[in-house]
Amino acid sequence: MNKLNGIILKGIGGFYYVEAADAVYECKAKGVFRKEGIKPVAGDRVTVSVSDDMTGTLDDILERKNYLERPPVANIDILAVVSSAAKPLPNLIINDKMIAMAEKRSIEPVVIFTKTDLADVSEMAASYIKAGFRTFLFSPEGGDEDGLKKLISGKVTAFCGNSGVGKSTLINRLCPGVSLQTGEISDKLGRGRHTTRQAELIPFENGYIIDTAGFSTVNMLQGEAFLAEDLPYYFREFVPYLTKCRFSTCTHVADNGCAVCEAVKNGEISRLRHESYAELYKEIKDLKKWQI
Repeated sequence: MNKLNGIILKGIGGFYYVEAADAVYECKAKGVFRKEGIKPVAGDRVTVSVSDDMTGTLDDILERKNYLERPPVANIDILAVVSSAAKPLPNLIINDKMIAMAEKRSIEPVVIFTKTDLADVSEMAASYIKAGFRTFLFSPEGGDEDGLKKLISGKVTAFCGNSGVGKSTLINRLCPGVSLQTGEISDKLGRGRHTTRQAELIPFENGYIIDTAGFSTVNMLQGEAFLAEDLPYYFREFVPYLTKCRFSTCTHVADNGCAVCEAVKNGEISRLRHESYAELYKEIKDLKKWQI
């Protein structure tokens, strides 16, 4: 058997499909993983022993640079936070919580608004651009597809967002050969049906993209917790001001002598982003480390 390094594209029923040396092998994991309570996931960099019949065993899981539990996936480079301008309406607090989660795990957030023909999202987009995030707008008429392709080329990118925002439709536009199933919007519920069945890495531009129903904000944020003292560091545009506040106990919400609040007042930090921060801070201000 040949020993190769590869990446898990997907796992189904105890079988793991590993891309290695320009081929895909169907592998069973060694029993040692079960004994040690380790579960291989899509995105894992692995070592496999393979045969000429394109089957093999998964021998080792290399060190993960990051990991998400819901859905289980590892080694993400970019988290593309997708919102629609309407149907459903964007929720900036949820978006900013997703971005904070990505920052916490050293995943680069990218912001995408779809269906921009239905509503004006220019103020929202400007708030993310000011904060230093690559931001893209798409409508049925078009968008900066080339710019987004260039950004995610050679990377592992997960597209997240609630059902109905157009994740699968966007991925279909980026790589037409994939033809991910798209769903309809329920006017009554104001949200879409989950249409993607499993986490799977799709080879794309020397990298991979992921689309799965599990990458909804509800699933990904379930059980996610931040300490109030850490939250300001997950709002990257706050960081240069954090040591300039009058008091070391500053919450950066509405404190006297707060450099962050002063930057908001002066237009250096987006008011929308600060409003999200204040709401998130209120949610977690009494949370203790032992409760996480």
